[in-house]
Amino acid sequence: MAQHNELGKRGEEEAVRYLKSKDYKIVCRNWRFYGYEIDIVAENEEFIVFVEVKTRTSVQWGNPVGFVNKLRMRRMLDAADHYLIEMDIDKPARFDIIGLV
Repeated sequence: MAQHNELGKRGEEEAVRYLKSKDYKIVCRNWRFYGYEIDIVAENEEFIVFVEVKTRTSVQWGNPVGFVNKLRMRRMLDAADHYLIEMDIDKPARFDIIGLV
């Protein structure tokens, strides 16, 4: 596995641990719809949460959260719409970004 893929995988594992510590249930990971992907789908009593995880080795080139651009947000929204329809979910949705260094 390429080094950047390994870093991303470790970041997602840490994000899952964090979400679980906040009493979120992890519904699925790396859900794909055509070329789109949602890193983590989680839920609590109130929301279904679509999570994008960005992991970097340093902030030299900027905060990891800053790497989620408008195109990525649009793709997340499209994928989330299809997820909610496919899974027949009628619950308020939220989009979170978890940035790790």
